Amino acid sequence: MNDTPVVIVGAGPAGLAVAACLRQAGQDFILLEKEQQTTPAWRRHYERVHLHTTKRYSSLPFVPFPKTYPRYVPRDLFVEYLDAYAQRFDLRPRFGETVRSVTRQGRGWQVETTSGATRASHVVVASGYNAEPLMPAFAGAETFQGKSLHSAGYRNAAPFAGQSVLVVGMGNTGAEIALDLAEGGARPTISVRGGVHIVPRELLGVPIQMIGMASRFGPRSLNDALFPIILDLALGRLEKYGLRRPKQGLLQQIDVASRIPVIDVGTIQKIREGTIKIAPDIAEISRDGVRFVDGKRGRFDAIVFATGFRPGYAGFLDPGIQPDGSGVTAQASNLGLYLVGFHNAVTGLLREIGIEAADIADDIRHGQNRKKAAETLPV
Repeated sequence: MNDTPVVIVGAGPAGLAVAACLRQAGQDFILLEKEQQTTPAWRRHYERVHLHTTKRYSSLPFVPFPKTYPRYVPRDLFVEYLDAYAQRFDLRPRFGETVRSVTRQGRGWQVETTSGATRASHVVVASGYNAEPLMPAFAGAETFQGKSLHSAGYRNAAPFAGQSVLVVGMGNTGAEIALDLAEGGARPTISVRGGVHIVPRELLGVPIQMIGMASRFGPRSLNDALFPIILDLALGRLEKYGLRRPKQGLLQQIDVASRIPVIDVGTIQKIREGTIKIAPDIAEISRDGVRFVDGKRGRFDAIVFATGFRPGYAGFLDPGIQPDGSGVTAQASNLGLYLVGFHNAVTGLLREIGIEAADIADDIRHGQNRKKAAETLPV
């Protein structure tokens, strides 16, 4: 059995950020990645995706994005940045290591992987906020004769050119895939289950991320009352297109449900033009299409389920442990078990990852120092 001070589970942006912070703090660690390369999820993202947050507030600790990068970094450049980041800090994950379990062992942890067991004083779970595709059950889904796939398997619009495509779900992924389909010659319809908050990527030239950051200094109730007025001026009244707001305010929904609003990068204009259609929730899927809850039917050649993801750590984490939040919490510090990258905040997930990674590395360093000091005390 191996021994190490720290095991980091996952070599995506969160895992790399923690590893870099530990490296800078002079702490030893093992970085585990179940696939054969770093940041596999980002390499699989659909081709047109860009960061919705600005490069200024989306870089990982110690390394800002190159000045030549655009304000909103595209997928390929972000992957290039992450590869360079890993190389800069000599981060060498142990690839092909699937974590089977993380269990309490005395005052530390035992991490069981496909290659064996490792004991560690600290474990950092950085396996990703969107680790596992979520596919709700839809009546009749198995009878559909066209192409169906989860958004995790979508790459570009080329295979769907000329086809009628239903996109199920209007989060950021669903909205952007529908836009990609429209620009690629398909005829997309988005099925929207409930209310949805939509914001422009920039408001009067100011990134919406920065406006969100500023909103933290005012009362949430006041901001939630003002945002609909401001957004109606910026985007227009969208109810006539079938898009209504949820009862929860924009900031309340982020805080309570960790649901980020749809950041519009062109989808709303296509909806106004009629290029992208809006439909209500699905009642039933048939062999050639869908019946919606309003009784209307639609024929579709393909269905893309943009129904979201879920974190994967519940599958391996000690069932007796219920983490109380992402980053450094009282429980995390006490147990030596941290989550990083699971706080989807209005300020941006990557910005939060950078803050959490630095805090976790600092907490681990102080914990190791306290342990060494205790070991040198006279008995």
